[in-house]
Amino acid sequence: MASEGLEISQPALDPDQSLDIHHRITVRDRKAKVHRRVYDVRGSLNCSNESTGPPCTGWVEGMAPVFSRAAWKCAWHLIQNDLIHGWGLDMKLGYCAQGDRTKKVGVIDTEYIVHQGIPSLGGGGSVNKAPSKSLDLRAHIRRQSTAELEKFKERWDQAVREDKEWVDPFEGYTRIRD
Repeated sequence: MASEGLEISQPALDPDQSLDIHHRITVRDRKAKVHRRVYDVRGSLNCSNESTGPPCTGWVEGMAPVFSRAAWKCAWHLIQNDLIHGWGLDMKLGYCAQGDRTKKVGVIDTEYIVHQGIPSLGGGGSVNKAPSKSLDLRAHIRRQSTAELEKFKERWDQAVREDKEWVDPFEGYTRIRD
């Protein structure tokens, strides 16, 4: 992380052993030490050389982020203690990169982990549960997560409106999704 000048990183996900990979940028590149961008086209996602924002570049998933001290001081203030899931937080971490997120945020390919795909909130871990109850609980968690994402976005937008000195360093980048 330090040798590459990264402020925010994550270990790559091993594609052969991981059961669940949600974002292409997190997949391990066996030929690289670190990567900072991904090229991918599917649906509304178009990650190309022109992409300047998450999740194509300047982005790590909230599953296993690693921060420099300065980046952590910033990220700490993004964490909302009344929100359980943290959806949306990973899309904003690049603001804590202490500079150009396309250079200061990356995935470490030489260090990798395996995503077991075990839901940590709401079932999936016990074979004794009735499937319908587990599915109902997952649906409830999805609804709560979506509501919390909206709350997080509202708070972000309010903070931007209230801070008269705020200048968005990434304004004008190609927004893929938020």
